[in-house]
Amino acid sequence: MRRRDFMEAIAGSAAGWPLAARAQRAAMPVIGFLHGASSARYEPMVTSFRQGLKETGYVDGQNVAIEFRWAEGHYDRLPAMAADFVRRQVAVIVTGGTPAALAAKAATSTIPIVILVGVDPVQVDLVGSLNRPGGNVTGSAILTVELGAKKLELLHELLPTATAIALLVNPTNILASETKGVQDAARLLRLHLHVLNASTESQIDAAFGALVELRAAALIVSVDSFLFNSRDQIVALAARYAVPAVYGARDFVSAGGLMSYGTDLVDIYRQSGVYAGKILKGARPADLPIQQVTKVALVINLKTAKTLGLTFPTTLLGRADEVIE
Repeated sequence: MRRRDFMEAIAGSAAGWPLAARAQRAAMPVIGFLHGASSARYEPMVTSFRQGLKETGYVDGQNVAIEFRWAEGHYDRLPAMAADFVRRQVAVIVTGGTPAALAAKAATSTIPIVILVGVDPVQVDLVGSLNRPGGNVTGSAILTVELGAKKLELLHELLPTATAIALLVNPTNILASETKGVQDAARLLRLHLHVLNASTESQIDAAFGALVELRAAALIVSVDSFLFNSRDQIVALAARYAVPAVYGARDFVSAGGLMSYGTDLVDIYRQSGVYAGKILKGARPADLPIQQVTKVALVINLKTAKTLGLTFPTTLLGRADEVIE
């Protein structure tokens, strides 16, 4: 080959490199991550999700891209966010919370969806069955509704003379609410239950004011992304009004809450990452069974109990998975 021909061949090859690089980046699969809360409170969960992806061979920014959409507690924004992912034709949509899952399912019947919900996904028509979901949806379902009654029983054991308990719920997330389970348990225990609604920070303040006026002896905080996002505010108000409260996640107890009974959210998001990675490798959501998360933990904060002037029964302390002193 003549020197001139050789140099022209090299130049032509070099000119094609940027085009090849752009094509490779364009071919990188994109995961749309849709959540009803805000990113600040879910950083450990996002880290765990990335770990799950890594376990299947995918690293954000290297061979997969993740685009995040956070509704900041405004669930009415979720349908538009889900529709945007569909327009962009992302490879997989991963959702956190029941409202996000329902929004994604309504937006597409073809793009694979990995859900994490606190309800039975069969009952709300997200999947056909737990073992063989069918369609384009799979993921994980945690115990939420079932645990509401257990939380009330824990408060009753701690405060056996109490006659009235309050339940804080987000009315915009009706499917994730434990209201019915707690109401049924309250009737069996002959307790009066006050259901308090809050979907904004100001409404949380108002709910605690109502709780005091109603003379409720204690509070159950429903599992919900917005309420989880507002945990510092809720824990601070519980301390201000000296209200014993039980929560659905350890994060509340770490922030100074009295007691929690629920599942480990961090590990569940890792599983979402694993499922997303499997789908990127070619697995069909219809063939991936819904993961039913049944492991729960009871966490007690003895420092907060002392501040409230409470003494936990030995039987209750003995059942705790973790005691913070």
